[in-house]
Amino acid sequence: MKFIGLVGTNASKSYNRQLLQFMQRHFKTEATIEVREIKDLPLFNEDALSNPPASVLDLNDAIKAADGVILATPEYDHAIPAALKSVIEWLSCVDHPFQNKPIMIVGASLGAQGTSRAQIQLRETLDAPGIGGYVLPGNEFLLSHATTAFDDNGWLKDTKTVAFLEECFAHFSAYTDMINAKFSPKTTSTSQLKWSASYDVIVLGFGAAGASAARFAADNHAKTLLVDAAPNGHEGGNVRYAGQVVATGTDYDQLLAYYRAMLGTTKLDEDLLQTYVHGMVNMRDYFKDYLDVKEPVSYNDTYKYGPKTGPSDALAPEYPELPGAKAFDLTLVHEGFFDAALWKNLRQHVLDRSDQIDVWLDSPAEKLIQDPETKAILGVQIKRHGVSVNIRARNGVVMSMGGFETNNQYIQDYLGAPHLAPIGSLYNRGDGIRMAEEVGADLWHMHSYEGLGILAGMTFAPKPGERGKLILAPWPDLYTGSILVAGDDGSRYFREDEPNRHGRLYDHGTWRIPTAQDHAYLIFDQAQYEQFKAADNPDDSFLDQLVKADTLADLAAATDLQPTILMKTVQDFNQFAENGEDFSQHRAPETMRAFDDGPYYAARLEAGMLNTQGGPRRNAKAEILDVHAQPIPHLYGAGELGGANANQYAGGSNLAECLIFGKIAGENAAQQTPLAATAPVDGPAEATVDLGGNDVVEADALANITVGPNQYLGVSEAGIGGQVVVRITYTDATLQNVEIVQQSESEDVGQAAVEQLPAAMVQANSADVDSISGASASSRAIKSAVKNALSKVKTTVQ
Repeated sequence: MKFIGLVGTNASKSYNRQLLQFMQRHFKTEATIEVREIKDLPLFNEDALSNPPASVLDLNDAIKAADGVILATPEYDHAIPAALKSVIEWLSCVDHPFQNKPIMIVGASLGAQGTSRAQIQLRETLDAPGIGGYVLPGNEFLLSHATTAFDDNGWLKDTKTVAFLEECFAHFSAYTDMINAKFSPKTTSTSQLKWSASYDVIVLGFGAAGASAARFAADNHAKTLLVDAAPNGHEGGNVRYAGQVVATGTDYDQLLAYYRAMLGTTKLDEDLLQTYVHGMVNMRDYFKDYLDVKEPVSYNDTYKYGPKTGPSDALAPEYPELPGAKAFDLTLVHEGFFDAALWKNLRQHVLDRSDQIDVWLDSPAEKLIQDPETKAILGVQIKRHGVSVNIRARNGVVMSMGGFETNNQYIQDYLGAPHLAPIGSLYNRGDGIRMAEEVGADLWHMHSYEGLGILAGMTFAPKPGERGKLILAPWPDLYTGSILVAGDDGSRYFREDEPNRHGRLYDHGTWRIPTAQDHAYLIFDQAQYEQFKAADNPDDSFLDQLVKADTLADLAAATDLQPTILMKTVQDFNQFAENGEDFSQHRAPETMRAFDDGPYYAARLEAGMLNTQGGPRRNAKAEILDVHAQPIPHLYGAGELGGANANQYAGGSNLAECLIFGKIAGENAAQQTPLAATAPVDGPAEATVDLGGNDVVEADALANITVGPNQYLGVSEAGIGGQVVVRITYTDATLQNVEIVQQSESEDVGQAAVEQLPAAMVQANSADVDSISGASASSRAIKSAVKNALSKVKTTVQ
């Protein structure tokens, strides 16, 4: 067993160094303890992270190679030395060598308390996100009166002290065995691997980036496996729910200036940025050449400056004040938004290559299989039909698994938010981040995410496990009248009438997402309630979830807000409304009306999240990089898992990145030298296992559906979840019954249309009924399928 003993001070004379040297000699038959110094390491400097000092990298590698670490800290002013804190900052930013590493803390001091306060602080520090060490609990070895504790030969004199140190060290040795057994690399040596199947390229994640990577890998003659954790009908990641707009540029230099301005002080690899912008400037050709869209739709020409009405004139560009903004446009496959049109186009290109691409759904990737010597990625462990199987990737693996929108632990660790409501896919769980870290990938942009929705990019709080409802329609009643938004303590924390830019509000010269609250509420009075009841609201469902109380104190008690603060907030709001100036948030005075005496209402809000941007760092070739900025052999990335966007964000940029880098990743993975030529796998021949076929190769959707007298089948491809099939019963010029016999619409939104529309069409004796609010795409698909069935009836419904 080998430990690194780290001297926690840069002082030339140190009793903590002497303590480690004693442990090195005393325990030499039980373990090897290498005493390392920190006095030669420079002060932490974030600007140097792109090229860390050699001394930092050397210590980093030594800690990673050790079985555990013993930290010996002095105590300076009730805290650990600044030099030790600096070292921890270097290591936690460079390569996370403390991750899952057993750590023992000891300390020697001149006083009677033996570094007790410093050790408490050090334990807290080592528990921070990005460090992730496992500190031995209890066993606090506090060596007091260190000046008299050692003899002339450096041996501890007190036998009781030595006995207690031996007890602590024995516990640490056992603790080290336990932790290392738990977190030992799961990669089996190549001589032990048993492969269940082999492909040239494996693509993880069937969204926009994964679909693009798979089809371009296949076009380069690679037999490709495309896997996704979502079940059939729910694949597609966030592109299923996106606006279907793709960022596009009309001038390279201007668009490059625009994206540089949005990045602000955030540094991005210049080659990657230029590749990204070049792809956006050529996006219309991409649509024509690769998506078979003969006439791509320009948002600016058709909506912003054209005859049609789009979702928002502020959509392109979102930051008109920045240099180069005039070169920004958006491209669509047709005239329409939020209808999954782009997703269905990308999905169809995968289906068209079913001879080259196998698709496995409901098959989550569990870990990357890495050669322990070369660090090349050999394949992927995938859970298929409930069984973990090893699938070999001869040429490469592409990670396009999306972000961590539904991983609340990551949300708290990286975004500093208590929780956020996912607006997109419910299957983006952060597995790609964990898997990438396990093989040594560097991470970037972990703090960055995009919001969207009402007010400051919010949604009415969904039930646990459900998606937040994305509402983009103008809704001035949310900020006009006797109404405000209260944060966790009952005070206002943003200007309610300010339009958000993907969840960002203006903040001292830039745009930032407001601090997410645990339980924010929309607060209003009876007059505002009547205003809502009389209005044609984009969504009325929130009115059924209101908290009502006669007094503000009772409302605060029912919503866990602080009564005195909420009452003072409303009192101040009333004064601002009456005086015509909002000194708190500077809301337009014409939107403010003083609250009445009650009753009062509260609607729970939650910050919405479209997607995160963090994940493994990559370069312009879509290669995933390790912590030393070197490519991990045969591993590629695309899409929102480690996206290129950070800081400010322009709508459509993520989809553009998915298409651009999905193509690059797929092509480069396919063209990579097969591993068989460079890293032969010794061991059993590839096992033949029945893993099932292609999960999305479409059989005849109507073949197994029975029809009786006066029954007709109808099909529509307009659903977000893919194909919708209905069976109608039609007699005597009357629509008697509508059954939806096949669909994969979203359970939280589209299901309302599935449940309500059939009865509505039967009652109306027509397919032309009102769509269900919030489920327009699903409604359109069901009505289209019914019309298709009616077209097969000799006498159609008028």
